[in-house]
Amino acid sequence: MRDEFLWVEKYRPKSIDDCILSDGLKKTFSEFVENKEIPNLLLTGSAGVGKTTVARALCEQLDTDYILINGSEESGIDVLRNKIKSFASTVSLSGGNKVVILDEADYLNPQSTQPALRGFIEEFSKNCRFILTCNFLNRIITPLHSRTSVIDFKIPNKILPPLADQFLNRVQWILESENIKFEIRIVVELIMKHVPDWRRVLNELQRYSASGIIDIGILTDFSQANIEELAGFLKSKNFGAIRKWVAENLDNDPHVLYRKIYEVLLTKIEPTSVPDMVLVIADYVYKSAFVVDQEINLLACLSELFGRCQFL
Repeated sequence: MRDEFLWVEKYRPKSIDDCILSDGLKKTFSEFVENKEIPNLLLTGSAGVGKTTVARALCEQLDTDYILINGSEESGIDVLRNKIKSFASTVSLSGGNKVVILDEADYLNPQSTQPALRGFIEEFSKNCRFILTCNFLNRIITPLHSRTSVIDFKIPNKILPPLADQFLNRVQWILESENIKFEIRIVVELIMKHVPDWRRVLNELQRYSASGIIDIGILTDFSQANIEELAGFLKSKNFGAIRKWVAENLDNDPHVLYRKIYEVLLTKIEPTSVPDMVLVIADYVYKSAFVVDQEINLLACLSELFGRCQFL
């Protein structure tokens, strides 16, 4: 199965104790386990910090029946009427409450699905709990905030080093389990590049372990954004893939990233589109020195590029 191949699934923690969390968060979730009761939760934080892992670990540790729904793939009202209602309306065979995990709930339609979810939380309160995860809390409507306990996975800078050290120990064990040779300083550098996105680190390590070794040879590779892949997304006007690409590559220096995009697109677009491409990139390079949100700025730049340029 694909899930067994992916390290992020194969080595996903099954208990709260095994999750890479701050002491405060671990204490909070451990109390839920001790009390054998999961409240309605809204878990918020940046990508890869462990929100979905915690939600699943809570359910598995308490042996609770649960369903996982990805809000970015199933965002319409039908997912409530069909999947969630049929699951939540029946009693758990193992006893206790069922749990609906709505992953990436900030992608659920705020005009239809999210408002309807308010009623579902109340209607099925006797036998079902809801755990919502999101990257952007402001995209979740206020009535859902009041119906859940909001828990922020934001990690203060002062506790990043000890958490990174914990994750390093986990990664060493994974690499040894997979019989991958590695240079510890290279693994440390990769972790510090992406911390606290633990999922990204594990995905990168799996990708670079294909040769059977993690060594200095990968340094130049993972410092380069995959612009060729981006060019394909721009040509096909695949906004979803572009948005995901931006989120995964935003840790590169903005000016270096814009320069690489310029160099690659020179060979990917019609000659008549080059002047437009230069003007667009130059405009957003300038803006990148002032904007608060670099992700939105880069996404706006790429959106304008695929709108104005003709690709080969």
